[in-house]
Amino acid sequence: MQKNVGKTDKIVRLVVALIISIAIYFELFPQPWNWVALGVSAILLLTSAFNFCPMYKLLGKNTCEV
Repeated sequence: MQKNVGKTDKIVRLVVALIISIAIYFELFPQPWNWVALGVSAILLLTSAFNFCPMYKLLGKNTCEV
């Protein structure tokens, strides 16, 4: 698995995941959408943790600095 998520991209993903998690905690989303938001937050956290985004791989995008 080759890294394709750069430092800035990783920070943005972490911040967005944190904001979504806070919104879930304070129940800002209607009930069925809480699970969708939780899934999005988990995906953002995992892609930033592993520095790999499958969607970037499909699109041929790479934000990782060499």
